[in-house]
Amino acid sequence: MLPVYAYLLHLLSGCVLIAVFFAIYTWITPFDEIALIREGNMAAALSLAGAVVGFCLTLASSILHSDGYEMFLLWSVGAMVVQSGGYAAITRILPQMNGAIEHNNAAMGALMGTASLALGIINAACLS
Repeated sequence: MLPVYAYLLHLLSGCVLIAVFFAIYTWITPFDEIALIREGNMAAALSLAGAVVGFCLTLASSILHSDGYEMFLLWSVGAMVVQSGGYAAITRILPQMNGAIEHNNAAMGALMGTASLALGIINAACLS
């Protein structure tokens, strides 16, 4: 495969995978992040941004370290599972997290976003 085709395949696939992760993540949370963000809810924006960037870090690491396209896809699905599992774990440890985000507690949103980002960094490093 020509390098330009490999580039385009990974770029387009990455964008589709981000959209899929975004849809899954916003579906599993009990509140509507997009509506909250449109209302100016900084907590929801910070939380969602951390999850998406954390996912993208693993996606990027997967592109760099996978031997083939299929492995890239497999690691990307794994990253979705890890980020979703991280959300579930954090909300179990801090059961007030969801309510705090809905009520625009920016500190809790930042905590959730930072935890998602940290998890993504660790996950990405595990692929190297």
